[in-house]
Amino acid sequence: MTSKIKVDNIENQCGGAVVTKCGGTTTITGTVVKSNAIQASDGGNLVSQSGTTITLGASGDTINLASGASQSGFGRTGTVDWQTGSIKTATFTAANGEGYFCNTSGGAFTVNLPAGSAGAIISIADYTRTFNSNNLTISANGSEKIGGIASDLILDVNGQSLTLIYVDGTEGWINVQNAEDTETGIPQFLTASGGTITESGNFRIHTFTGPGTFAISNLAPGPSGNPNAMDYNVVAGGGAGGGPRGGGGGSGGMRFSAVTYCGPAAKEAGSLTGTVASFPIIVGAGGTGASPTGGSGTNSTFSTITSAGGGGGSDKNNNGASGGSGGGGGADDSNASSEGGGNTPPVSPTQGNSGGGGTAGSQAGGSGGGGGKTSNGSGGSGGGSPGGPGGAGLGITITGSTVAYAGGGGGGKDNRSSGGNGGTGGTGGGGAGGAGATGNPPVPGSAGTVNTGGGGGGGGQGPSYEPFDGYNGGSGIVIIRYKYQ
Repeated sequence: MTSKIKVDNIENQCGGAVVTKCGGTTTITGTVVKSNAIQASDGGNLVSQSGTTITLGASGDTINLASGASQSGFGRTGTVDWQTGSIKTATFTAANGEGYFCNTSGGAFTVNLPAGSAGAIISIADYTRTFNSNNLTISANGSEKIGGIASDLILDVNGQSLTLIYVDGTEGWINVQNAEDTETGIPQFLTASGGTITESGNFRIHTFTGPGTFAISNLAPGPSGNPNAMDYNVVAGGGAGGGPRGGGGGSGGMRFSAVTYCGPAAKEAGSLTGTVASFPIIVGAGGTGASPTGGSGTNSTFSTITSAGGGGGSDKNNNGASGGSGGGGGADDSNASSEGGGNTPPVSPTQGNSGGGGTAGSQAGGSGGGGGKTSNGSGGSGGGSPGGPGGAGLGITITGSTVAYAGGGGGGKDNRSSGGNGGTGGTGGGGAGGAGATGNPPVPGSAGTVNTGGGGGGGGQGPSYEPFDGYNGGSGIVIIRYKYQ
């Protein structure tokens, strides 16, 4: 016959509670009670046994462990306890039975596995979906294996997650579940990668000082206006100066859009609208300074926007080259050359201006400056006057602070019989022209500033007829800016 004991509470001989029932909650602590069934006073089972099956509590009851008590022997059900309160951002050692969200947005790091024991389980998930750009490495303990191989496991898929279970010494840790979670909900703003990324206010800025790729992965849904607008500043490489007595190099062409934030310049052109695609970025190189004619700069390109390289400056016998801005003409006592034209090929609004022409006059002529974004290069003059200044560039604040780009190079000076300096470079990276001073050593000029598209200064000529090559043009730059919050 089955025995039954019906009580509300069971205490041990020291007065400590062993079994207590309060409403629908039953708590068992301390002593083990052996019986076919233990019931509360309301007839509900606290413990019952049928054959080899033992049941704790009755339907609708809640089974609690007493405060400070622990359980063992029940085993795991193939799950882990996710450590949501501790997002991992640097190398750490995992613990059996735990899952970790790993944030590699700040850089790659390593998860070290604990010593393997049969049934041990670890889970990993990509917190920021950045495993592709910054890999996560899973490293086994000592010589233990992962998937039968004594080697690290590299996670390099954005949104990747996995679960590893240690089986035995033969195969080690085996991946029993692999997934990719790339769903992030409806994006509210454009999302892109590429170049050097900075932020200013509500805008994200991608700056390319060399070739690269601007890749758009998500677009904003709207609802009105153009939430996927992209403003840009595309500056080509500046032209180099010519020599001796050479004209300054023209600045690289500069094309930009400005919706609300490009500083003192008026809006030149409308922004572009983003699409999910990868856009190759070309950043033009500056021309190489030479004699008699400086090299022209090369084009810069983003999407449908191409800015032309600046024209090289020339000596007395060759005209300045045309380009985004034109190169200056050279000077001589009996001959002078003409400037190169700007905004070539033509675009609207204009991407640059013409250079200045050279001046002939009694071994003291000044060469013309290269054209800049906002003005022509100045022509040279005779006597002790300096070479022509380069045309002015333009300052805009697309990066969050005002930076000037696309200044023309200053013209060189013929100083065989009188004084006079080379022309000053235009604001925005233009290099100064050289002057072969009436006494040695000669006064050098300078190159255009890198990543501004500035033209290089023209070469001078000194009293002993020593020739000087022109100076290099500055490389270009591509900047893209859009709203990200």
